[in-house]
Amino acid sequence: MNIGIGADHAGFELKESLVPFIESLGHEVTDLGAYEYDSDDDYPDFALRVAEAVRDEKVDRGVLICGSGIGASIAANKVPGVRAGVCGEPYSGHQGVEHDDVNIVVVGSRITGIEVVKEIVAAFLNAQFSGESRHVRRLNKIFEIEAEFMKPNSD
Repeated sequence: MNIGIGADHAGFELKESLVPFIESLGHEVTDLGAYEYDSDDDYPDFALRVAEAVRDEKVDRGVLICGSGIGASIAANKVPGVRAGVCGEPYSGHQGVEHDDVNIVVVGSRITGIEVVKEIVAAFLNAQFSGESRHVRRLNKIFEIEAEFMKPNSD
């Protein structure tokens, strides 16, 4: 798979460590920034780059990193078609894909150590959506919510 990765200043160092790790798992990596440490950069910029790359199918899945993971997740989930989940342990890394078809995993560099992040990313990348009817039904409800809020305002 081609994996898009992005991080703000808080996640920059972790991103730099994850790129060769993801490649060692046999994946191609598309680095969407930050390309250098800048303490004044903002996580929404990198979340948008990764989210748009996933939405536009320029990459198969995404990995986002910020200080807690929360901000990048919120920003990425504003892009239609994106299902970004914050993960702090490996179970959620694979379960989010298997049950919810998560297409971007988000981790917090200030709260999760590198070895656990590697386990999370590996679990995320190795997982596949189950396709079970209950999961498809739930995913379709998410698509309906998204479609409802994408309608132009008729006022």
